[in-house]
Amino acid sequence: MAKISTLEDALKRIEELEKEVALLKEENEKLLGRNFGGRKKHDEAWMASYNDFAIKLENGMTISEIVAEGDISIRTAYRYLAYYRELQKVVDGSKSVRK
Repeated sequence: MAKISTLEDALKRIEELEKEVALLKEENEKLLGRNFGGRKKHDEAWMASYNDFAIKLENGMTISEIVAEGDISIRTAYRYLAYYRELQKVVDGSKSVRK
């Protein structure tokens, strides 16, 4: 950045910065108006459903029994199972590090 030595240079720089701010504000408005559609992984509803699944699984229910209750689809049950197994790996890994 060049050193500003005159009032003219300062006014030019202010004008440049004002244009830049206007562009950034316009971009910000576009981003604020975006639609964040789709499945919200790990939002409150997802976590509540997953926690219900995990409790049932830990109590000895099979995947087919959990799905038969009708709260989740078989695909969702297997997605939850994969997530559950990944969490177990993390927990088991952290236990072995502490020994």
